[in-house]
Parts: sequence; structure tokens; C-alpha cells
Amino acid sequence: MARTELAVVRPGPLTTVQDLGRRGVAHLGVPRAGALDEPALRAANRLVGNPDGAAALETTLGGVALRALAPAVVAVTGAPAPVTVDGRPAPWGAAVALPAGAVVEVGAATHGVRSYLAVAGGLAVPPVLGSRSADLLSGLGPPPLAAGDRLPVGPAAAGPRAGLVPLPGPPGELVLRLRPGPHDDWFADLAGLARAVHRVAAASNRVALRTEGPPLARARGGELPSAGMVLGAVQVPPDGHPVIFLADHPTTGGYPVVGVVPRADLAAAAQARPGTPVRFLLVRGPGGG
Repeated sequence: MARTELAVVRPGPLTTVQDLGRRGVAHLGVPRAGALDEPALRAANRLVGNPDGAAALETTLGGVALRALAPAVVAVTGAPAPVTVDGRPAPWGAAVALPAGAVVEVGAATHGVRSYLAVAGGLAVPPVLGSRSADLLSGLGPPPLAAGDRLPVGPAAAGPRAGLVPLPGPPGELVLRLRPGPHDDWFADLAGLARAVHRVAAASNRVALRTEGPPLARARGGELPSAGMVLGAVQVPPDGHPVIFLADHPTTGGYPVVGVVPRADLAAAAQARPGTPVRFLLVRGPGGG
């Protein structure tokens, strides 16, 4: 397939280029970034014959519209949403061929938050520190899409394309395993945290999933020196509402960390809309990873 570009007709509320993120640079103060729903990104890439980590688009609630300036093949996964080509319905979760000049549009998500649009060949924006991902905290990588942008597409691979790639649906209730530590002794009632029902707060973003609900009371006062933070770390700020760090999280922080959510649970967190109930399931030992 000839190399092409995708022209942005409608950028949506927040659409960014994402791959699997920047690994091994946290010591430089650089967040990981990358797709919040990694299984959905991998699935979209397999549908168009790309390597799992090829750069694609991550939309937020409102979708995106793009014009193919040469023939292209795309696929949409993640949050279910209507897909059209030149106004005619097209399949979600399957490879779709676009003739030159065609406009593919991903509509508003019907469930979940983030959809992924992959194109055969991957998006060939310039990499920064080994990744093409947009990092909204540090500003590294390409900025969020704007109308009129042109996105370069790499040469399509000759490998096979996947058929149906099954994925779980967006959660009606978000259950997050929580391995306690390193500051679980700063809090009075971890069992109470597991019994309580929290909800996803509207202030959630790519940096963190924020929660609303019963505040977690401290068992001790004082402050902590700033320390390194990992993906899935659950900080508890002074208001007592747990905050789960996602892909664009800061690499250091000074609030106590009650525990860590395993990476495998974070794809569901990426698709949980504001108001979704959140429950923490305390796990200890090797089974919690």
C-alpha cells in the first residue's frame, strides 16, 4: 500500500497519538504515557496487520473524523462507538478499507470512554525517547489533535490481519485489586476501604483515576518526602479520596501510597465513566500481581 496521510476533519474532545509508551526513562522524570487501554490498542493493531505497539489514535468520549488522502485500512476498538465511512455505517472491531478521499468517522462512545483507531502501517509521527505517545503531563510527543492536522502513515506490513479479537466490555462496576503498601500503616481501616463503594470522579483523566466516596482516615499525621511513583500506585491526598495513577502519572509524589493496583486491572479503569462504582479488593502475596 502506498504511504498516505490522514487529515483531521474533526479532532473530538481529546484525541491523542498513543503507542505502548516510554519504558525505562522514569529516572529522568519522564512518565510512561502510552495507551490507557493496552489490550484495545493491541487488538486494533492486529486487525490491520500492525505490530502490537504501533502508534494509533486514542479518542475520549466524542470520537474523531479523518480523511484518507490515499487508500488506507483502519480498525476501531476500545469503547464501542458508531463508525461510518462517508456517512455510511461501517463495522466496529473489524478492518475497514478506505478509498482515497474517504472520511472515516468514529462517533460518540455508547459505552466506556476511550476508543482506538489504528491504521495499517501505523502513525509515523516522530518518536521522542523511543515512543510516539503524547504525554499530557510533560508535554512530550505530539499535541492532541486539532482540525487540519495531517498524520503521516508508515508503510503497511505484509503480515496477516487478525479476525475477531475479543475484548471485555466497559465495566458497570470497577473492581480493582489492591496490594497494600508501602504506607498502608498510615491508614486506620483498610478493611473499611474494601467494604466501601467509591465512584469514578469527573476530574479523572490520563494522569489518574480520581474517586469520590467515604474518605479514608489516616492513622498517623505528618508528611512524607517525595518518592518515586509507579503505574497503578494509589495515593491518598489530604481529602482522603484514593487516586489511582494511570499512564501519564508523575514519576514522584509526596502523599502516602496505600497500595498498588496491578497493571492488568488498569484497562478497565481506562474505560470507567464518571459515576461508575469502584470497589477495592485487598490482595496479599504473589496472587496480587
